[in-house]
Amino acid sequence: MAETMKRISQMEPWIGEEEKRAVAEYLDSGGWLTEFRKTREFEQLIAAYVGSRYTAAVNNGTISLMIALMALGIGSGDEVIVPDFTMIASANAVVLVGARPVLVDIDPSNLCLDLGKAEAAITPRTRAIMYVSLNGRSHDMNEVIALTRKHNLYLIEDAAQSLGSRFKGKHLGSFGQIGSFSFSFPKIITTGQGGALVTDDEELYRKISLIKDFGRPQGGVDYHEVIGFNSKFTDLQAVIGIEQMKKLDWRAKRKKEIYQLYHSFLRGIEPVELIATNLEDCSPWFIDILVDGEGMRDKLASFLNEKGIGTRPFYPAIHTQPPYAQVRGDFDNSEHVSQRGLWLPSASFLNDGDVERVCTEIKRFFGV
Repeated sequence: MAETMKRISQMEPWIGEEEKRAVAEYLDSGGWLTEFRKTREFEQLIAAYVGSRYTAAVNNGTISLMIALMALGIGSGDEVIVPDFTMIASANAVVLVGARPVLVDIDPSNLCLDLGKAEAAITPRTRAIMYVSLNGRSHDMNEVIALTRKHNLYLIEDAAQSLGSRFKGKHLGSFGQIGSFSFSFPKIITTGQGGALVTDDEELYRKISLIKDFGRPQGGVDYHEVIGFNSKFTDLQAVIGIEQMKKLDWRAKRKKEIYQLYHSFLRGIEPVELIATNLEDCSPWFIDILVDGEGMRDKLASFLNEKGIGTRPFYPAIHTQPPYAQVRGDFDNSEHVSQRGLWLPSASFLNDGDVERVCTEIKRFFGV
């Protein structure tokens, strides 16, 4: 009987023996699970890695964006510029604080916000630009900063996909007033769910800390300075996160190697477009390709699935989703990539043979 080939998932979390032992030791020590010393230790590791003065861990990367907006005083009557091509949480966070997301098309060279179109969309009500460094890529961040300063806007960095990625040596997420990261299961490190906010501004950090704990300046003391909610992390997650952080440098390096392998195997396949990526700075979260031809992306995904290989289509352009159906504008690039983009298997633990197998099947599909 022929040996069944293992299935290669598009993404899987990587939890090792170190995390299991750390959780067992923490539980045996009598830890109370809730946010406490281990969370502070995890936050310090994130701050040191990113190069920010302060970090606040929260329960997920959507709530982190909401808290960032609230800490900056953004709410009803305000506008925030958001790329039309990103995970929908970026826009939803703006809506959930009572402000209006102004959707703007993307730059096809890096799939990030088109800065020229963003500037054209600024109005007297605009308070901030939410810059999403999609898949660890970015523009020249000096240009992004210059744009926000020119118009006296806040810069919120949605760096959910960018842990391990930099611009000229400076970590993405550390350029704006506040940066946001995610630790959901597909990310380069994971705590199951979770997120973190980083900032160099002590007063913003104080506001973030208040908002994430019911508006209380001191946990367990029921005096509330501001309206807040319960967005605290847990020490149980932090124990896992601490062990994951120890592996981050290796994983970021391996992601770059995997990306290079895919590009070397897929180069020259005419219907497959490889997105230019500066691997000196960028550690890609997912391996992304664009597939030319109407419906070809989905046909390729179906073919690979039959061969035991998982994929995931790109996010849909936000303006095509029912909650944003009233939005009008020119979103040609967002529509193009959302209809043709495909994420290939991207787990850090893929070996070279796994990548070669995926690429062999893609070549077979296209008759190469």
